[in-house]
Amino acid sequence: MSPGSFPGAEAALSSPSRFKTWNPGSQSHGRVCRGSIIVSGLALSHPRRSDSIRFLRRGKWRRSPLKSRLYILAENRVFTQDGANPVPDLDQQRQHQVYVPAAGILPLNLDVENFKGNSSDLTFKEARKESPFEQEAWRLLRASIVQYQGCPVGTIAANDPTDASALNYDQVFIRDFVPSGIAFLLKGEPAIVRNFLLCTLRLQSWEKTVDFYSPGQGLMPASFKVQSVAAEEDTCEEILDPDFGEAAIGRVAPVDSGLWWIILLRAYGKSTGDLSLQERMDVQTGIRMILKLCLSDGFDMFPTLLVTDGSCMIDRRMGIHGHPLEIQALFYSALQCAKEMLIPDEKSHQLLTAVNSRLSALSFHIREYYWLDIAKLNEIYRYKTEEYSHDAVNKFNIYPEQIPDWLADWMPDHGGYFIGNLQPAHMDFRFFSLGNLWAIVSSLATPQQSSGILDLIQDRWKHLVGSMPLKICFPAFENEEWRIITGGDPKNTAWSYHNGGSWPTLIWQARNHEKMIHGKKNSDAALLLFDTCIKMGRSEVAYEALEIMERRISRDRWPEYYDSRTGKFIGKQSRLFQTWSIAGYLVAKQLLANPEAATYLTCEEDPGLLDAFSCRISSKQPKKA
Repeated sequence: MSPGSFPGAEAALSSPSRFKTWNPGSQSHGRVCRGSIIVSGLALSHPRRSDSIRFLRRGKWRRSPLKSRLYILAENRVFTQDGANPVPDLDQQRQHQVYVPAAGILPLNLDVENFKGNSSDLTFKEARKESPFEQEAWRLLRASIVQYQGCPVGTIAANDPTDASALNYDQVFIRDFVPSGIAFLLKGEPAIVRNFLLCTLRLQSWEKTVDFYSPGQGLMPASFKVQSVAAEEDTCEEILDPDFGEAAIGRVAPVDSGLWWIILLRAYGKSTGDLSLQERMDVQTGIRMILKLCLSDGFDMFPTLLVTDGSCMIDRRMGIHGHPLEIQALFYSALQCAKEMLIPDEKSHQLLTAVNSRLSALSFHIREYYWLDIAKLNEIYRYKTEEYSHDAVNKFNIYPEQIPDWLADWMPDHGGYFIGNLQPAHMDFRFFSLGNLWAIVSSLATPQQSSGILDLIQDRWKHLVGSMPLKICFPAFENEEWRIITGGDPKNTAWSYHNGGSWPTLIWQARNHEKMIHGKKNSDAALLLFDTCIKMGRSEVAYEALEIMERRISRDRWPEYYDSRTGKFIGKQSRLFQTWSIAGYLVAKQLLANPEAATYLTCEEDPGLLDAFSCRISSKQPKKA
């Protein structure tokens, strides 16, 4: 009997939210229970009935005369079709699973896809032999884990033993933990991600005050720290101490934290099959609070989010205030993930309508007005200004004199990219890696635009990758421009840190871009750069970037960033053993071995959204004041 033909198997894996979960360890007490289903040496135990059994013996399926209820193991969970069993804590420690026979001691590597297919037997993925670099990276990543009340809840930003001044690098950042969380999910260790999501959700509801003013309720913290405080009877108690921006440099609220939280929550559900977390009432409330904060009405005329400088990964003054691409790409991705996870009910009906409307408007706006290629550059060069009409070509009154001198020679004949920012009379023509790559991951970019971005990266490889991937932005502000825009920031000098520095962590996002393009799919596609290349079927770009990274990063002790035009120098103020540099590398290697896992992060566009929006704007007649 094929495991794929189990009654209800497809339903359980396609809609696991309909099935409650049961931890066999709590019932078996260290032994194989009677009434078990044995899958390649893995016991799937029936807790109540002992008169039936299905098992695999010598490659053939056997069963007793009486039928047992269906149990399917998927990433350490057993889904039961009738949902009648109690649901203990899903995050039981691994010692509760000692009932697994030695022959099948790889439950975390179980190929869940085989449960859905028509294969004739269940198999485990072969344990991939890790390179010395990977073994070192895993050791360092585990050393960065933060414990709270005996449970892992995140990883600190950096664990540099040579640095006496930790500043806030000893805290758990939501943004920084995302690659760590993805690495643990791909490793089959989801408990730390679940704990992180619930801890930060608890912090979301805390009262936040800066100089007697409280920001929106849905705001997620930038980071948190586990502190020990004195309690009663000379004992100590652990507490979570969040930072919502009130202690950050410049006192800027972290706009991207809530967006990353939603993206990671969806990745947790996709990778584990455990949708019970996202369906919890408090988690649903948290999603709605973030969306309400992002979708709140204001004075803006555009569907893009209006933010201040320093409100995302570039957390210092770098001229990104307004509508930066990075925030818009994350916003679009978070809207798609939230739409997928929100339970349709009276509380979310209006919110889902607003999400659909914003998705169509945002995709149209970014694709139409942020995209830049040689044809669009020629159009801008010939723009007429001061147009006053509903059908103006130069809608944002961009002056052609804004086109920087470097751009004409740098723009290739083939390919293009999304500009960094767009406001009335202002275009930021810099190339921002995170925004462009995540636009591909989230399908904010069309397939043609996605290919164009990767074409440009390949054509301008020495500028964007050089000696170490990947430039956070290109080009850098220099001389007087640097003084005016950064305020003379000594950390953001030309080709350093956020001003044209090279950030190894960006490589993991390039791995997610293996995707159907022009009706074809490259199944051999090999990180943010890596994530992107998987989705787009451009493995050669990812392989070359990873090879460049592996030559140096371990020897250089895993720096936060690199300096110089080509990334030859370790950053002047770069922390060593930076956690997201380590995690980014591990995610890249894991996705290389398992490209299908890129779907945990990628989103597919609902084609009806853009069509509906296009119909609305074409039928809308301008009204006179």
